[in-house]
Amino acid sequence: MRFFRRSLTGLFILALTLGLLAMAGQTIRTAFEAKMAAGGPGAPARERVFSANVVTAVQTDFAPVLTAFGEIRSRRTLELRAPRAGTVIALGDGVEDGASVRAGQLLLRLDPADATAARDLAKSDMARAEAEQRDADRALLLARDDVAAAQAQAGLRAAALARQNDLEKRGVGSASAVETAALAASSADQAVLSRRSALAATEARLDQAKTALSRQAITLAEAERALRDTELFAGFDGVLSGISTVPGRILGSNERIGDLIDPTALEVSFRLSTAQFARLIDGTGQLIPTDVTAALEVSGADLVATGQLSRVGAAVGEGQTGRLVYATLASAPGFRPGDFVTARVAEPLLTAIVVLPASAFGADSTVLAVGEDNRLETLPAQLLRRQGDQVVLAATGLAGRDVVRELSPLLGAGIKIKPVRPNADADGQTKAAAQPPTTPEFIDLTPERRAALIAFVNANDRMPAEAKTRILAQLAEEKVPARVIERLESRMGG
Repeated sequence: MRFFRRSLTGLFILALTLGLLAMAGQTIRTAFEAKMAAGGPGAPARERVFSANVVTAVQTDFAPVLTAFGEIRSRRTLELRAPRAGTVIALGDGVEDGASVRAGQLLLRLDPADATAARDLAKSDMARAEAEQRDADRALLLARDDVAAAQAQAGLRAAALARQNDLEKRGVGSASAVETAALAASSADQAVLSRRSALAATEARLDQAKTALSRQAITLAEAERALRDTELFAGFDGVLSGISTVPGRILGSNERIGDLIDPTALEVSFRLSTAQFARLIDGTGQLIPTDVTAALEVSGADLVATGQLSRVGAAVGEGQTGRLVYATLASAPGFRPGDFVTARVAEPLLTAIVVLPASAFGADSTVLAVGEDNRLETLPAQLLRRQGDQVVLAATGLAGRDVVRELSPLLGAGIKIKPVRPNADADGQTKAAAQPPTTPEFIDLTPERRAALIAFVNANDRMPAEAKTRILAQLAEEKVPARVIERLESRMGG
């Protein structure tokens, strides 16, 4: 048994030694073949040609659209406040948050007991003031009659005194009679003064009565207004917002109840940069009444409203920049104040411009144009607008040129490219997809080109052996499929 076990161990070691020797031989053979392949003649150096999408710059006229984000506002918003303190005893029909009301509709009614009592007291005081004025009018009439009677009596006394003086001059009268007549005339004059004083007092009483009546009329008007203030009515057609009052609530004077918003008088406010604002004003600094579109973008049901620019904010505001612009919306069904919308403003028409993809415009304000022999050259371009994923450039020097559609770090001035044009160009020519293929199905190869392709296939270690054999057989033919050549050259970078 020991001999048999040792024999098996020896056979195993012998087999392992032979396997290692075979592996070493294969490694040496592979290295020798790689060295022999690398030492062969190299492929001739060829210029690398890149494929690039190009687009023709066509001169045209373009109306840019300025995009901003703004907020819907109402031009008619009324704060509803309690006109006086009191207890809410009733609300109008349908008065709730979000309800529509008509102009003059009752919104709420306060307890009118105190106001009614004050109005009744004012009416009573008014009646008393009217009675006092009527009494003063009658007293004035009597005082005037008294003055007239006193003046008449004073006239009689004066005539009697004149007669006694005449009798005394003729010697038929006595001095005592003249003296008595003079005393009587003096008393009559004193009585006239007394009646006139009473008349002045009566006139003053009438003036006071009129003043009191006027003041009482004001008091009564205030009491009636206070009674009317127990009811609140809608000032215009609109929608109620923020209504939370219920019957039984005690309101303070001027306490806010909610808002009344007119949904038909809406506007959108949005902020523009100073450069954007400068493009929307005329020579006098006034806003151009251009069209504005406000869009509330929601999934499946976008709301759109149209309007015009109306005014600009009077001040920039602390910590703000640019200008706050307002646009009046003609019709905005479905919009509500506070909506965050996208505002699109139509700018004035630009002439003699070209519109290119934004990827064609470099950070150094240049584009790559296709020149002679399909080599690229750098052209300066004046940027006028950025419009979404497009740029609007001045047409000077660009009109009619083929421009690289997407810039790449591999592309630059002097590099030769293989232009790839879109299916339909800007001139409206027939689509390339509709034309028969211009590339031949089989082409002839020059000896240099054939040798370069064969060397590339032989040096490619990652290509399967079967595929390599098949391609080499195709390259050995007189005419080679164009499809195969294009695929190989694209991998070569040619």
